[in-house]
This record gives sequence, C-alpha cells and structure tokens, in this order.
Amino acid sequence: MRKLAAALLFVLLFPYIVTMAWTGTVEGQNGTAGALGGRRVLLDRGETSAYMDLEEYLAGVLAVQIPADYGEETLKAQAIIARTYICSRMGEENEIPESALDLDYLEGKQLARLWGESAAENYQKLKAAAEATRGLVITWEGELIEPLFCRASAGKTRSGGEGYPYLEPAECPEDLEAEGYLQAVTFSREEFAERIRSIPGAGEVTAEELPGAIQILETDGAGYVRRVQIGTKAYTGEEVQYALGLVSPCFSFEEYDGGLRAMTKGIGHGYGFSQYGANRRAGEGWTAEELLGYFYKNIVLTSV
Repeated sequence: MRKLAAALLFVLLFPYIVTMAWTGTVEGQNGTAGALGGRRVLLDRGETSAYMDLEEYLAGVLAVQIPADYGEETLKAQAIIARTYICSRMGEENEIPESALDLDYLEGKQLARLWGESAAENYQKLKAAAEATRGLVITWEGELIEPLFCRASAGKTRSGGEGYPYLEPAECPEDLEAEGYLQAVTFSREEFAERIRSIPGAGEVTAEELPGAIQILETDGAGYVRRVQIGTKAYTGEEVQYALGLVSPCFSFEEYDGGLRAMTKGIGHGYGFSQYGANRRAGEGWTAEELLGYFYKNIVLTSV
C-alpha cells in the first residue's frame, strides 16, 4: 500500500496544462457566474476567479498528460482517465477549485511554443477526445477508481495489491520499443551519496562506500524496485528514484567510469494505463473501452 501511495502522490503532483486560448468558455469573475450546468472547475488564480466547464477543462489537462499525436482511441481513453481523476476529487460536489487539484497550467502562448504551428490542430484533437467521451468515468464495484497511468511500463504493469484490485499486471511487450524506454544516468560517487543523503530521514553513506554499499533488497513481479539498501538505511524504490531524478523506479546500478551509472526501464511508476502500449493496441483497432479494460480489470464505464 505504501509503495502505491508514493506513486499516487507523484501522479497527483505531476503537472497538468490548462489553457483558455481556443475555447472562449471561461466566464464570470470572482465566482459570480460561469460555466452553466454540469460539473465545473473554479479557476481560483490570484485575485480573480472564474468557472470553466469540466469538459472544456479536460482538453488542457490532456495537453500535458499525453502526446497529441497519439491515436484517437488512446486520447479518448486518456480523457476518461483524466475525468475520473477530477471527479474523484470532487466527491459529491459538482465543482472543485483548481487549487484543490494541484494542477499547473500554461497560457495559450506557452502552448503555442510547445506545439508551434500545430497548436490549434492539436488542441482541437484533445477537445474532440473529451467531447466524444463526455461524462464517462471508470468505476469498480460502483466506486471511482484511482486512474493511475504511465507513459510506458518496463514490459508489464504493476500490481496494486489488495487495496487496488483493479490494478492487476498487464503484459506490455511493445513498451520495450518506446522512445526513452531504456535510459542511463551517470553520477560521480560524491554526487550520488549527496543525493541519497538528501532523502528525508536518510542514513549515512559516503562516496568511498559506493557502489558496494548498494543492495537491491526487493523487486515486484514486474521488476520494479520496492526496497533498496544504501549505506546504513533501506529506502523505497520511489524515494531513490526521486532523489536521483530517474524516470522510473525500475532501476539497477553499476560502477562506471569511476562513478556510478543508473539504468532504468520504462517511463513512469508502471501502474495502470500504459499510454505507449495502449497506443500500439489502438493502432490495431482497439477501442478506448477495450484499452481501459485491458489495463484496469473488472471495471465499468459509467456516465456522471
């Protein structure tokens, strides 16, 4: 449970993008008016506030969550994932302050720099994905799920354990072909030790002890590190991943050129929906519903 909670925290803090550049649907000042009917997000930015309809808001969220050039069914699946996350944070309410979602955003000019001449076209694709799935969320036994996702697994997604029964391992051999699937990051011994010591509650470790003081104690069935001993203390895979700035907690270490080299597999925490694997399946004709059912077991799509 604790390892998944750490991964979930990473998901919640992962930046999202919101823009009003091509929608024109943000209305109202200081919360006095705004998006009418349905669910909405209160954009409580600075001294003023305004409402945006949730379905319009989703397009900006998708802009950072997933490559805009992915297939239509993959984008639709991701739209359902994003909507599920936001609705789960709303609870019984029909609105939520943006600040309560821990979401970052970019203004229209920033999106234009991100996408260049394709900005308007990409935004419309994401908006269409949200509209095509309007109101759909993912449930398990009548409750909204925690819709975890990653860019690419290490070849198989991870089990969420008893607390998240819909997160069962899913084979994703095609993820090995994802750009950035295998990455190498080098550190001097001194830098490595310093980063580990920056972990809250860290134990003692010196540059001279490395790499001999490193021992991976436990991995899960998908190859991700659960516990690793470094010096006098054991850490979770996620703690070491974040301290070292690695893209995945599926890692190994080796001595390299007088220092250390970290080798990682996959992109992200490895739980839930693998975007790359899903997109490959979408290219074979899978629908958004089929994609979600592959990565989240025994779920039901429900309209809210």
